[in-house]
Amino acid sequence: MEKDIGLETLLLLNNEVFPMENGYWTKVEAKVVTSNENIPHGIKYSLTLHDRNNIRVLGYDNAHGIKPKKKKYVAKRLVWEHKHKRNLVEPYEFENASQLLEDFWSDVDKMLFEK
Repeated sequence: MEKDIGLETLLLLNNEVFPMENGYWTKVEAKVVTSNENIPHGIKYSLTLHDRNNIRVLGYDNAHGIKPKKKKYVAKRLVWEHKHKRNLVEPYEFENASQLLEDFWSDVDKMLFEK
């Protein structure tokens, strides 16, 4: 069985806080949970970027469900994987832990570059 290095990395980063430029900081929370309907991959996570005032400006998590935007003729489905970008919340397609880390750090770089 092949090791999932991304998952190992994500779990090792649990409760780590990283100071960033301009007083920003990130925090990673990740743990293995029993797989269920809402968390089929068995990883509960929260990756966040906070500004110098400790306000979350970016977050990837699966701590609660969100309702996707209404579309005609589409059944309503509660989505658990999502990201917060400032006041906007949108679904996030979880592929694996490596991709989650890559997507998060890419968005962190973009947000820090905006400032």
